[in-house]
Amino acid sequence: MTVLVRDFLPADAEAWVRVRRAALPYMVTTPEQVLADLADAHPARRYRLLVAEQDGEVIGTAQVGISHESPEPGQGFCNPYVHPDRRRRGAGSLLVRAGEEHLAGAGAAVVHTWVLDEPHNRTFAEKRGYAARRPAHFLHLGLDDGALPPLQDPPPGVGLLTAADFEDDPRPLFEADAEVTADEPGDIPVELSDYEDWLSSTWRRPGFDRALTTVVTVDGRIAAFSAAQTDGLNRYWSAMTGTLRAFRGRGLAKLAKNNSLHRARAAGYTDAYTGNDAGNGPMLAVNRWFGYEICATEVRHVHEIG
Repeated sequence: MTVLVRDFLPADAEAWVRVRRAALPYMVTTPEQVLADLADAHPARRYRLLVAEQDGEVIGTAQVGISHESPEPGQGFCNPYVHPDRRRRGAGSLLVRAGEEHLAGAGAAVVHTWVLDEPHNRTFAEKRGYAARRPAHFLHLGLDDGALPPLQDPPPGVGLLTAADFEDDPRPLFEADAEVTADEPGDIPVELSDYEDWLSSTWRRPGFDRALTTVVTVDGRIAAFSAAQTDGLNRYWSAMTGTLRAFRGRGLAKLAKNNSLHRARAAGYTDAYTGNDAGNGPMLAVNRWFGYEICATEVRHVHEIG
């Protein structure tokens, strides 16, 4: 009955997804994504996957690494999740301990973790020295109820493309993603500057649906986009929806996301999910306009390890 923590093995991929879907059902998680994220991780990320195992059964998981895209050095992350039916066996504590040891050896000064906003989870984090910071929401929209806003013809000079239209040269999408990501609210500032890393971690990542990712252009320039991730079954995740600075305030994010959602529904996806920082008022307003409802909340917690 002893619980042990070890490194993830490729053979664990299905079990990893089973645990993560049970603990965090709002995310799009597939075995292919788990394997690719580990294989393609940037060396500076010091990325490591841990599993907690009891009697041969994987009952917990953790993603651990360095936020290498942050201009602030020493920013680590450790996100442990235990299967809801296997809690209170010590798996979470062991995962956190192993994660912190890895990060200390990698030069992290602080550890960031996401904690579901439930009494048990918050108490668990606080007892281990983690202080609550900013919350973020998971939101859900049923695509099979016919409630999407109707499609609108784009105004003059505005075009609708997909990410698939950039197969020959995705760099313009990278540059658009970099600008929007830099303005996204959060505890850790992010600067996307490594094009090759972006190709591996975003463009070629399993589940990134180029056909359902909508790109809005104005006079031929990328102005907004709504990036889609899918599980190939019924779940759709809005990975990022944003407008470049020069084009904000014109409703282009709504145009992009509505186009993507309609095509996702036509492709057979029934459940749309997304995540928003609680302080991101503009995007929360856009999602409320679509009919998204908050289905869960996580709170970022931080712990200094020195």
